[in-house]
Amino acid sequence: MEQVLAEWDRFARTLELEGLLSRREVRDHAEQILRAIALDIDTHQSAEQQQRKSQGLSPENIVASGASIHGTARQHDGFTLLQLTAEFRALRATVQRLWFALGNALTPAHSADLIRFNEAIDQALAESVATYAAQAARAKDTFLAILGHDLRNPLATIALSSSLLGQPGMTKEGIALLAPRVKRSASMMNSMINDLLEYARAELGGKMPMAFADADMLDICHSAVIDASAVHSQCTFVVDAKEPVLGCFDQVRLQQVFTNLLNNAAQYRGDEMPVTMTLSSDADSATISIQNSGALIPKEAIDAIFDPMVQLAIVPQQRQRATTSLGLGLYIAKKITEAHDGSIGVESRDSTGTTFTVVIPKARPRH
Repeated sequence: MEQVLAEWDRFARTLELEGLLSRREVRDHAEQILRAIALDIDTHQSAEQQQRKSQGLSPENIVASGASIHGTARQHDGFTLLQLTAEFRALRATVQRLWFALGNALTPAHSADLIRFNEAIDQALAESVATYAAQAARAKDTFLAILGHDLRNPLATIALSSSLLGQPGMTKEGIALLAPRVKRSASMMNSMINDLLEYARAELGGKMPMAFADADMLDICHSAVIDASAVHSQCTFVVDAKEPVLGCFDQVRLQQVFTNLLNNAAQYRGDEMPVTMTLSSDADSATISIQNSGALIPKEAIDAIFDPMVQLAIVPQQRQRATTSLGLGLYIAKKITEAHDGSIGVESRDSTGTTFTVVIPKARPRH
């Protein structure tokens, strides 16, 4: 058992998702699956049961098997369906290789055991794929519900303001009051739609188009603050930067990153607290930190905060603030940062509040 678990552990960590997995998570699911397979092989199987298994149908009395839990967990952790099936392919090959390495002859009894083993692996894979697909469908349904809800609010503001602007006798003072509301709502919707388009491009396997050119990171930061201020007009944004930081950047994309981070910080800040954006640099890279003082991000949320369709809980005092969140902003920010060969991280502490830090190399990426 230990040899097989070690092989599973080693293979799972080659799937470019090392940061999402703990040793215990990998081992727990694998051991449950293997023990279920061993029990299945030792259990009498009728012709009807064998037929059902060959069709990928679960036993009628199965409840939350290790394989089904594994499928749900892998979808939540960001594995693709191909990576999930690759795990089972590796498990099958590992067991068979170790079995033959013991010098077992292929007797009729051993052949029957191998057939039962392969049937059980196929059954476990079918259960994992089924729960993976169900979890993915639930996530997409939730996302569509959030999209409809969050777009409805700014759209209603624009519709109401348009109706008021069309009324006879509308004064200049009234127009001056309504115009910023329309602009703010349009900015919110534009931010959501941009995030949605970038997510769709990433999900469809398309490469995010980048346009690198010589630019000043300080100008990019100031432009992002202007965008965020249009949505969060009641929030004070402070830019702490000593000098220009020149480099080869995609100005539009990085502005999108910083606008998303500033919008998040303004949404979750403490009452009357500013959002601070700090720019510093060394010979090779620019470092941008965005800090707010509000409710801390729970440890379990930090682990998944850059996954798509993940939203933080909003405390009561934050509910009246403008939101551009579809649970995609941080996911898009990570993708753009990685396209610059950069990095993005977050810390949330009692002493300093929540700080997102982006490090961008000044040189143009080689890829």
